[in-house]
Amino acid sequence: MLRRKAFTLVEVLVSVALLSIVMLGLYSALGMQRSSNKHLFDYLTKALDADKVIMVLYRDIMHSDGNLTIKKGEFSRLCIENTSNSLYGLSRAKVCWLVAKEDNQLLRVEGNSYKLPLKSDNKVAIDMTMKSIVIFEIARKKGELLVMLQSANEEPYSFILQGIEQPVKKKKKKKKSTKSTPSRENNQTRTPDSNSTISR
Repeated sequence: MLRRKAFTLVEVLVSVALLSIVMLGLYSALGMQRSSNKHLFDYLTKALDADKVIMVLYRDIMHSDGNLTIKKGEFSRLCIENTSNSLYGLSRAKVCWLVAKEDNQLLRVEGNSYKLPLKSDNKVAIDMTMKSIVIFEIARKKGELLVMLQSANEEPYSFILQGIEQPVKKKKKKKKSTKSTPSRENNQTRTPDSNSTISR
């Protein structure tokens, strides 16, 4: 019978060392892959969240009657006086989009009738949509509305809506004044006639 040569202790230790080096390399590669996947997932989640925000803003404007108030400043503030795009089941809602000073958060405020700044008795829903806003600009010109939005370290979003006309305000008819004209007698001054006597 032939006797097979066995591995020596040194050969076993060397093979274990080599195997552990290979396993460490595979583990670090797997860790890098996991980290890359997590970053990609976070990026896609942020992109989807941003897309949802843009779609809600787009629908708020598209389903409005065109009665929009735009206030300029460091960031624009958009108030849509009457829109049917409600996130809270209202038939018609007033929606305002503004950037809060804290962390430059883009807020969406929805309610029935309220004025900014909000008071304690206002019943509104406030959604914090995006953080670290660097651009929120809205411009309106002749039925066109340009919206630009960007948060820090993200790609900017912009879109143009056409046909968003400001509703024509109905002019109130002036009532005709019914003041009576003074009579002739009141306007004429009486002069003494020749027959009247003037006493001193």
